[in-house]
Amino acid sequence: MTISQKIAKELPFFEKLEDIELFLFIVGALSTRLIILRKACELMNTYQTSLLKLLDAANINFSYLDNEDIEPEKKW
Repeated sequence: MTISQKIAKELPFFEKLEDIELFLFIVGALSTRLIILRKACELMNTYQTSLLKLLDAANINFSYLDNEDIEPEKKW
């Protein structure tokens, strides 16, 4: 079993390996702030609410805020 196949088993949200690879690319690009959520949705051909639910289901923390903004927002 290849590493891609092992990862695919852990992400049962997708049927095709290409979809998993795109999702992982999107996660990397979002986390490094190379793209914004709107562009990620465009690339994945989905809605923002759907992508946010998918990220949540995959236990991937995503925030619109910068790291230094998160703590003050949590205290509100």
